[in-house]
Amino acid sequence: MIVAEAVGRALAACGVGTAFGVVGSGNFHVTNALVAGGVRFVAARHEGGAATMADAYARMSGRVGVVSVHQGPGLTNALTGLTEAAKSRTPLIVLAGEATEAQSNFHIDQAALATAVGAVAMRVTSAEEAVSRAAEAYRVAVEERRTVLLNLPLDVQAAPFEGPADVMPPAIASAVPSAGPSAAEVGELARLLGAAERPVFIAGRGARHARRELEELADLAGALLATSAVAKGLFRGSPWDLDVSGGFATPLAAELIRGADLVVAWGCALNMWTTRHGTLVSPGAKVVKVDLDPAAFKTHVPADLGVAGDVARVAEALAAQVVSRPGYRSPELAARVRDEGRWRDVPYEDESGGGRIDPRTLSIGLDDLLPRERIVAIDSGNFMGYPSMFVDVPDEGGFCFTQAFQSIGLGLATAIGAAIARPDRLPVAALGDGGALMGIAELETVVRLGLPMVIVVYDDEAYGAEVHHFGPHGHPLGTVTFPPADLAAIARGHGCAAVTVGGPGDLAGVAEWVDGPRDRPLLVHAKVTAEHGSWWLEEAFKGH
Repeated sequence: MIVAEAVGRALAACGVGTAFGVVGSGNFHVTNALVAGGVRFVAARHEGGAATMADAYARMSGRVGVVSVHQGPGLTNALTGLTEAAKSRTPLIVLAGEATEAQSNFHIDQAALATAVGAVAMRVTSAEEAVSRAAEAYRVAVEERRTVLLNLPLDVQAAPFEGPADVMPPAIASAVPSAGPSAAEVGELARLLGAAERPVFIAGRGARHARRELEELADLAGALLATSAVAKGLFRGSPWDLDVSGGFATPLAAELIRGADLVVAWGCALNMWTTRHGTLVSPGAKVVKVDLDPAAFKTHVPADLGVAGDVARVAEALAAQVVSRPGYRSPELAARVRDEGRWRDVPYEDESGGGRIDPRTLSIGLDDLLPRERIVAIDSGNFMGYPSMFVDVPDEGGFCFTQAFQSIGLGLATAIGAAIARPDRLPVAALGDGGALMGIAELETVVRLGLPMVIVVYDDEAYGAEVHHFGPHGHPLGTVTFPPADLAAIARGHGCAAVTVGGPGDLAGVAEWVDGPRDRPLLVHAKVTAEHGSWWLEEAFKGH
């Protein structure tokens, strides 16, 4: 056995179940060792796609993601996806060959690249430490929720490994700390909940495992329930679910969150997206943050009280101290949430016509046609709010939102990783035309894997965000607009079924696919109206 094989087998023994990548000479042996250890390997067509697939897989499966790439350009190709994962604190391990000789064409400072985007850089430097180093990379990914680059120098990879053939690294501890929350902090939050007349809970990424505990506490405190975008669906089915807080919030949700006298953020940083640059939190409202990372207490909207600890454990401790009270809840409010609580309940004027479909009408039509057990992945761009707001999901496991870096082009790869994590659900990729064409190489991956995916392209023949941001000021737009492209024909060339939608009646083609064998993925080329910029777009440009 050589070192590369020992590293791959060690990671398999740690519990890695699926890896993604593009294989070259520098990661050939370590990837084959993963496969020999029982790990499923998914070959992507581009390293950027592979990194995002691994990120989405980790988010939706709850397991560590692994991506394997060649030294030098293999790593740089993956860098945007790795940045997204690092910013999102996704537990991800990047296995990269490394050319340490300065004269090699492949030589770059790979550790510096990782550090620059917020990942943790590690390196296997000898055969003796190969297994322990692999195990440490796995531990950091799991326990610290970090994206880790494990550099594998080519000469070290090729060295003989003298350890046991049956590699078994040390067991990895749970990611949840054993220490409970501070009794004083929990007591103070219990007091605030007892005094609040209009409490609202906003749950984020760090609360996706704690629905039961949060709902039980909210029932006692009379709190309304909302989420950040990444936790969309967490409270689906609750009569007090306001859905997403922030730029995607319904008018009712925005009104009720602004009316809160106590906002409790559970595993949620309350960033500018979740609070509309702080405007959803009233000046007189108390703000509490419950988070594993105390650094979150003073970022974005600062907390009046921070409670350090796991969300579920803090909520359980509070439930033992909070006395049941109506709080924000009333029969009248329950009726409003039922009747006004989703975007499809908000009246609008359908602007479909002239061979183009209103993106709201498109999204509502898809929501009606597609099976409820779905997992929706959203790319970035001017279009993104339409599927995020009008296409519903069954729970928090039905929405994958790789938007921490705001890169377009990650949506299709996100949907692939999510589909592999949740094969029990229909995968739906929602893309703009710009992002679809950036990531189109992975259409072949969707077909090769036999994924019954619905790929919806909201095509306005432009980088719509720039058109609507700069156009009103009279700037020339030739650099951000494009001639029509037959995306349906491109999809058919890759082996997909395809339908072009220019009006509501064309959605019949989607219904036919849904009712059929679904033996090929379906691309829906939707020619959408583009007269108006999205109303969340102004929020996006405020943060630039």
